[in-house]
Amino acid sequence: MRPFKSTISIEEARERLRTGVRPIARTEELPIGAAAGRVAAADLASTLFVPPFSRSAMDGYAVLAEDTRGASRERPARLRIVERVYTGAPPQHGVTPGACAEIATGAPLPEGADAVIMVEETARVDHDHVAICAEGRPGQNIGRKGADIAPGDIVVRRGDLLNPSRLGALAAVGCAHVEVFARPRVAILSTGNEVIEPGTPLGPGQIYDVNRFTLSAVVEAQGGIAEMHTPARDTLEALNEALDACAQADVIIFSGGSSVGDRDLLVDLVATRGQMIFHGVAVRPGKPTMFARVGDTPFFGMPGNPTSCLSNAYILLVPFLRATARLPLYAPRTVSATLGRTIVSPANRHQFYTVTLHGTVALPAFKGSGDITSLSQADGYIEIPASEHTVEEGSSVEVTLF
Repeated sequence: MRPFKSTISIEEARERLRTGVRPIARTEELPIGAAAGRVAAADLASTLFVPPFSRSAMDGYAVLAEDTRGASRERPARLRIVERVYTGAPPQHGVTPGACAEIATGAPLPEGADAVIMVEETARVDHDHVAICAEGRPGQNIGRKGADIAPGDIVVRRGDLLNPSRLGALAAVGCAHVEVFARPRVAILSTGNEVIEPGTPLGPGQIYDVNRFTLSAVVEAQGGIAEMHTPARDTLEALNEALDACAQADVIIFSGGSSVGDRDLLVDLVATRGQMIFHGVAVRPGKPTMFARVGDTPFFGMPGNPTSCLSNAYILLVPFLRATARLPLYAPRTVSATLGRTIVSPANRHQFYTVTLHGTVALPAFKGSGDITSLSQADGYIEIPASEHTVEEGSSVEVTLF
């Protein structure tokens, strides 16, 4: 065995990862219907007014406000209806003193009208006349041309996340396609002679590949494209070939082979093909986590144990992936809870301890680094700093939800 020469703190690991991010530069053009959740790669300015015409904001009557002065239920103003204006068709007549137009919400405002009285404040007299029972003021219930967007206004800026409202703004100015940053391609591969494909019979000493699927799910949820490769055996030749096969990706993630056993060849191989940035983080679970550059490509060596691998994927990999994809900062939801059982934490290791929530009580869920149910049956985790050894039952804790 070759013990770790040193480990770094979780804070130092995060800082080295932060400075190691190179945001994706490739772009592509997408229909706006396929661009939800993507990041705009260029400013987009409007070439038109929104709304493109003045329109009614209510069902009611387009009037001259002066004609309604002093109008009330007791003393309504009687106006002549000159036309009925609906959406999708321009008015045929203007509104003159003593006249009005029945109008639908969103319909173009007739020339001359300067207010809309909503239908609830009117009473029909006959087919051609209406009683206005409330005083109107100029501009009332009218959406003016260009009140929302004018030509030259920036609708979406480079780096904006295309959420529903921004996609709506693009549609409002007639934009059918938008330039976005490409999703980073992330190569994912598990290593180990014992790792085989799910669905095949297990032989003696063999286990199914878990990490490839958990990591792929993380990558897809955080703005990347997961490119899954078949497991590689623990030989220099096989690992070299695996690295070559992943060379075109924007990020490479291997799991297993990053510890300190005699057969953990990956550490030495990566060091010969690139720059080792760190190997070993003072956390539990997930101590044997590695970050390097192979050629010019960021490389993560994740622990082989499923819980360690997925835990550090949440803690270290996710912020790196989101920054690479130019997505907003990772901000998981947290809740306050009361610890239902005392937890003893190893000395000098920052621990991410999984818990289940039962109302406002958090109960320990962690079993071991190799037990995937430590995460699959947990609701989230609490952090226990390296300086703390025991968290007592009844303590108030902050639970970060998965």
